Amino acid sequence: MDLALNHPDWGYYHTRDPFGAAGDFVTAPEVSQVFGELIGLWLAAAWQQMGQPTPFRLVELGPGRGQLMADLVRATAMVPGFLAAADIHLIETSERLRARQRTQLPDLAVSWHDELETVPKGPFFLIANEFVDALPAHQLIRTETDWAERLVTSDDHGRLTFTQGEAPVMLVDMVENAPVCEPGEIAEISPAREVLAKRMGERIHGDGGVAVIIDYGAWVDHITGDTLQAVRDHRPVDPLCMPGEVDLTTQVDFKRLGEAAAKGGAHVFGPVPQGTFLRTLGIEVRTASLLAKADEGQRRNLREALFRLTDASAMGEAFKVMILGQPGAPPPPGFGAPSLQGGQPSR
Repeated sequence: MDLALNHPDWGYYHTRDPFGAAGDFVTAPEVSQVFGELIGLWLAAAWQQMGQPTPFRLVELGPGRGQLMADLVRATAMVPGFLAAADIHLIETSERLRARQRTQLPDLAVSWHDELETVPKGPFFLIANEFVDALPAHQLIRTETDWAERLVTSDDHGRLTFTQGEAPVMLVDMVENAPVCEPGEIAEISPAREVLAKRMGERIHGDGGVAVIIDYGAWVDHITGDTLQAVRDHRPVDPLCMPGEVDLTTQVDFKRLGEAAAKGGAHVFGPVPQGTFLRTLGIEVRTASLLAKADEGQRRNLREALFRLTDASAMGEAFKVMILGQPGAPPPPGFGAPSLQGGQPSR
């Protein structure tokens, strides 16, 4: 999964722009400008609530074309002091996408990074929208007596196919508390996601701030089965059919993600459905304001975007929003008690 998506010579994100109607999939910032505007205003409210730290690190993981950051910046220009205090950092390994982001954000002082660890210390306000689902996952298959790992090999005709092999002890240990399941059932785990969440928790615990994680998945206490999916030209395809030419993701296990962030020292809030979160932020009011100034074609697009982002049959329920906050700070705007409490980071 990591090779197919991130190989510097032929990996999916390094050889194409997969976003938008002409690409393979459409993310929320490209559905409507309102999405990025509301995320930006929420972050500005959290910044004000925390005493307006100056400067602070405004970080986005996997910024795509830069649309979310562009909408965020436009909306928060009305918040006194916010952009002046913001030190913008984008985590992006694809030079092709970095070039697109530079075009989208021409007037901003932006620093690009390959990984979160190189972002300078300081108060930390992070957005990760549809990023975590593309981090590589492992699949373990329950056998009669233990667990095997699902691997990829080639058949006699040179075509990629799935097979089974011995599961590393580290991966088996990660599912040791999984519910009893039948032979053949699949457990998905992603050490890469848990490492990232723990690092976010450590940064927030040490430097202050919040992280907003938005992705498709659920908070589950059971084995989710096989959720690996591939998309090309907005349609599902065989995940093994064209390595490097299709988008690969698995659903996010928000419980494991939250537990890792709490081990890092952050409080965990939510997750809540994306539709609920956006309605709380006023997406319907903002859309109504835009509708009043729009022509008929624009009105149709605005209504379709509102439906797509918030309705339970579209992205509104499948996508969740999880917030990581600093222990001792007020709950993030719109949230009450944490789902998980962080403390001193575990070693």
